[in-house]
Amino acid sequence: MKLKVTQIKFHRNGITGQPFHAVRFTEGGEGELLAIVFEAEGHVAVFNLDRLQQGDIGFDGNCWRGDVYEPHLRNALKQLEAERMQP
Repeated sequence: MKLKVTQIKFHRNGITGQPFHAVRFTEGGEGELLAIVFEAEGHVAVFNLDRLQQGDIGFDGNCWRGDVYEPHLRNALKQLEAERMQP
């Protein structure tokens, strides 16, 4: 799988919510995707951005395998963190 990450933003999710990263990326011919990656392993949601703009939030129309994308997304987050730590 060859992901191309185009943007990563951290959200602290208010005072008591679970923080997460929002990750925009492309992979294959699926269009532009948005992943919500929570700190806990196994907690990843993935949506197609074009379908979201059309109001499609349904399991039957805008559902992507977060478990399949998770290792690649977490590697991108680790790489970003490593780059931030370099002088």
